[in-house]
Amino acid sequence: MSRRFVDLSITLCNDVVTDPPFMKPQIDYQTHTDTRPELEMFFPGVKFDEMRGGDVGFCGAEWVRLTTHSGTHVDAPWHYHPRQDAGLGNTRSAQTIDEMPLEWFFQRGVKLDFRHFADGYVATAADIEAELSRIGHTLEPLDIVVVNTAAGSAVGQPDYVSRGCGVGYEGTMYMLERGVRVTGTDAWSWDAPFIHTKQKYEATGDARLIWEGHRAGADIGYCHIEKLHNLEAIPSTGFMVSCFPHKIKAASAGWTRAVAIFDD
Repeated sequence: MSRRFVDLSITLCNDVVTDPPFMKPQIDYQTHTDTRPELEMFFPGVKFDEMRGGDVGFCGAEWVRLTTHSGTHVDAPWHYHPRQDAGLGNTRSAQTIDEMPLEWFFQRGVKLDFRHFADGYVATAADIEAELSRIGHTLEPLDIVVVNTAAGSAVGQPDYVSRGCGVGYEGTMYMLERGVRVTGTDAWSWDAPFIHTKQKYEATGDARLIWEGHRAGADIGYCHIEKLHNLEAIPSTGFMVSCFPHKIKAASAGWTRAVAIFDD
């Protein structure tokens, strides 16, 4: 039996548009020559030409300025609300990313294909149930459910942040009540893009529409992955997902290298 890996993460870089301008990452690259002073700090008077490989300087390195929500990342319940699990009758302080159970992040994967939904559409429980029926899958506890939206094909384009559908409170709760604890999307947000939600809010005055999928975490704590990529390359079922988040003390999110794993 062979094992095959499919990368589900975007490449974090300076010039790809995957965030609003104020969240743009900044990566400063250092060449081997740039870091010569660093080695000299540890080894004063070092003879670079006598090192193995000759005088090429020291090491390649980078300085990076990010938010914990840059690139493909996992959101923790603390990001959504200061409390969680009210719907389970056990309200508690919301967990931060360093407190999440590791077993959540290596589980059977399920892909829902919602590319046909218009940008700004809010997927419902009925939509999720219909797609699960189409692919012949019954949700089980700890399944990792990823949603392929129209945003997946817009990575790097100026309108990426406004592309794709979202999953609302009802749809999110449908999965959480069946034991799902990690979901994911190739869009900028698990919820519908803000530009579309803003229009609905202005028309209705109903603030419950804002971030409704995120706020489901106040009722049942869960994590979701945002800015996945390459979901078009995987089938609906038949794979595992690895998406362990970086362990950042008391943080609302952590970066991940999300991967689909197939045993062929």
